[in-house]
Amino acid sequence: MAERFEIVEKAVLTMLEEKKYATLRDILITMNPSDVAGLFDCLEEKQIPLMFRLLPKELAAETFVEMEPEAQELLIRSFSDNELKEVLDELYVDDAADIVEEMPANVVRRILQHADPEMRHSINQILRYPENSAGSIMTTEYVSLRPNMTVGEAILRIRRQGVDKETIYTCYVTANDKTLLGIVTVKDLLLAEDDDDKIEELMITNLICVTTQTDQEEVARMFSKYNFLALPVVDGEHRMVGIVTFDDAMDVMEEEATEDMEIMAAMTPSEKTYLKSSPFELYKHRIPWLMLL
Repeated sequence: MAERFEIVEKAVLTMLEEKKYATLRDILITMNPSDVAGLFDCLEEKQIPLMFRLLPKELAAETFVEMEPEAQELLIRSFSDNELKEVLDELYVDDAADIVEEMPANVVRRILQHADPEMRHSINQILRYPENSAGSIMTTEYVSLRPNMTVGEAILRIRRQGVDKETIYTCYVTANDKTLLGIVTVKDLLLAEDDDDKIEELMITNLICVTTQTDQEEVARMFSKYNFLALPVVDGEHRMVGIVTFDDAMDVMEEEATEDMEIMAAMTPSEKTYLKSSPFELYKHRIPWLMLL
């Protein structure tokens, strides 16, 4: 796998040098966003904006989320106002909040300046919560339904709202004051016998949820234990404020595993996860401990 990626890296560099941009674009659009992001690590700074601009809008946004903060900052500084807005418009709120946390103040100001008011409000809301809490890793983008809706009305609402939501498989039934009453899945809706059935008749009320203050490692353990795709996050009055998705829980698990590996290997903390670090970087973080032996 590593050898194959090295071959792709060399091919990408060659195509950039030879200005075969159309061919390069055709290759990039067949790749996973995470793999595309990895290619940027081997580029010179001047090549990063060039290759990023070859990506289609949706792939560009997905790749941007996976990139290292240094490359993200470089791109943000190189973006025109329209380019920055296009990328932000494609990002989910929790991803945008994660990026904002990594950026210097002047870059943050530019991001918030070009984010739409709803995203700006949501980013600020997420950033209010303590670091490493459920509130800090949640997204505020979820589908909410009302208990008195019919199945037909619920499906119509999902069609209208779902395109901008991070996940639509599980929908959250809330009261007018956002109190979480239950959940219902898209499968439940599609298999309902009658489109006039009420959501309150289908919803599950025996809920497992977390508060905004719950530690993120506890959240990750709940995903592992219960095999959730998403987990509702409520405030102190059981009002729905967001959800933690499986991919965010996986990020926490990876961070936790990296910390454990570093402790076992007597390494200083690293900003990169263990699996994303090169052998040289791993060795570098062991040097302080080796000198003490």
